[in-house]
Amino acid sequence: MKKALLLSMSLALLAISCKNEETEKPKVTYKTREAKAENAADTSEIEIADLPIHISGTSYLIHPVGQYRVMDGTRKSGYSYERGSFTVSNYGEFEITGYLKNLMVQQVESDSIKPVFEKPVLLQTATFLKAFADKTKHQLMVYSLADMDTNQDSKLDANDIRTLYLSEVGGGRMVKVSPDYQELIDWNFVDSKNRLYFRTIEDTNKSGEFDKDDVIHYNFIDLLSADWKVVEYKPV
Repeated sequence: MKKALLLSMSLALLAISCKNEETEKPKVTYKTREAKAENAADTSEIEIADLPIHISGTSYLIHPVGQYRVMDGTRKSGYSYERGSFTVSNYGEFEITGYLKNLMVQQVESDSIKPVFEKPVLLQTATFLKAFADKTKHQLMVYSLADMDTNQDSKLDANDIRTLYLSEVGGGRMVKVSPDYQELIDWNFVDSKNRLYFRTIEDTNKSGEFDKDDVIHYNFIDLLSADWKVVEYKPV
């Protein structure tokens, strides 16, 4: 009886341990990280696109592309169908949000459609800098996304490091502006300076998580400069 009880307790502890391992995932896994930098495409995913968005003042249509999401966890079986969402994005205040696989862009006067990103990404926000465009006639987009499987769980998702990209509204001049393996905290456009400010945090103690013991970096980019050079500054 005691052996059976001890066996049951051991199995219960093992189950709890396995569950904790599943839920507690670090943002960064350093072992052989270079070999698994990019996420492989999942051929089982069903990609769909929302209807196109025309950002006022631009000559482009933007088609958000994402994954069909199952809401109740069931699959199609016989005459029963899974319950899911065919909407992959939201749009408001010149910003597209969601968990997107890509953006497809199309000039208004053309039927040709091309992708903004040429590699796998998980795009969370795409923001048109309307105030900057009205002032300077330069039409730019700012993106926050994951572009590397930093925790090495073989998928690109919200548990990977979020990073910052900048491009022209049609996807040209695409630049990654935050360093690899630094988590984007936030960003802000300052109209009076024509600058894009952003903060990142670096896992300096190599714990795999970002916390108070790590270093915060403060940066800005002069959006009128030819090279969009990232300049680090120290307010504290």
